[in-house]
Order: sequence, then C-alpha cells, then structure tokens
Amino acid sequence: MFREAVATLPAGDINRASKFYEEVLGFDVAPQGTDGSVRVRVGKNWIMVYPSEFAGTNQATAAGIGVEDVSAAVAHLRGRGVQFEEYDMGEIKTVDGVVTLPDGSKGAWFKDTEGNIVGLFDGDM
Repeated sequence: MFREAVATLPAGDINRASKFYEEVLGFDVAPQGTDGSVRVRVGKNWIMVYPSEFAGTNQATAAGIGVEDVSAAVAHLRGRGVQFEEYDMGEIKTVDGVVTLPDGSKGAWFKDTEGNIVGLFDGDM
C-alpha cells in the first residue's frame, strides 16, 4: 500500500536553496514539478524542496540525514561554510555543534539557506 516517505522542505527562494543543496552539501538536485520544486537525492532517499512563503518558520528538525561519522561530517561541512546550531535543552546539549547522547550516538543541526533545521545523525535513518 505505502511505497515511500520523503521529507519536504519549503524554500522562499528555490534557486538559492537548490544551489545550497547542490554546491554546498554536494547532493544531486533535479527539477521535480511544474511548481518549481526540486528533488534532492540523499543516498538512496530524497528530499523535495518546494517554493513556499512559510520557509524557515518551523522551529524543530525538518529533515534528518544519516551519516557515518557526525563529527567528521560537521568538520567537512564547516569547511564548506555551513554553520551549526548550539542547543542546551537538558539531555540535548551541543558542544562545538555536536551532541553526544547517553547511548553514545551523536547528532548535529544546521539551518539551510531557507531557515529549515536539518539534523545529521549517526547511522541510517
């Protein structure tokens, strides 16, 4: 019955968002629909980025991306100009942009050019 699920992220400026996902993050980006939306390939999955006046209004993680090594991914993306968020919310306290949870897993968060919060997490999503 169900085939797949994808994250959908709003963009106030679809060209700016497309450039960020392709040139900064290094993902494949392709036109998606007649509304100007784009499809961003992330490993075997994808994210749909679509034009919207409500971009950046969500104050929670909008999309999560699994990585092999959060600290290495943070270092790599910082080298490409990505700024990571700092949080202090009880169990979620980042140190230099990275949180280590009691189970030893790690996470980190950044905002894309449209203000959407994207998380990086250990392993597969």
